[in-house]
Amino acid sequence: MAFGTFDLLHPGHINFLRQAKKYGGLIVVIARDKTVRQVKGKLPRHTEKQRLTAVLGLNLADRAVLGSLKDKYAAIRKYRPGIIALGYDQKYFTDQLKNFNLKIIRLKAYKPNKYKTSILKLK
Repeated sequence: MAFGTFDLLHPGHINFLRQAKKYGGLIVVIARDKTVRQVKGKLPRHTEKQRLTAVLGLNLADRAVLGSLKDKYAAIRKYRPGIIALGYDQKYFTDQLKNFNLKIIRLKAYKPNKYKTSILKLK
């Protein structure tokens, strides 16, 4: 299972999902617009439905779903993944992952000085 906003889908996201897919069937949880605003202080450029559609369009995820507005860990409880794949810089909502019976892996960065949404938004 992997989590993310996936706004302005770029090669860094694609690499992240490809790395995660190597560990088995991949469920991708897309951050809700409201959650992104709470965490990042602003809405993503693309709506949650647009971001979900974009991730599905990559054909890398076996399943892609919107996260829960009430419980950030609801997808983990529902799908019970054996592994959570985190991005090299992912830090939000990761502190409680140790409470689940699963393996947590950190994936490698892919050209982080070039392919990072915050950098691409400045261009």
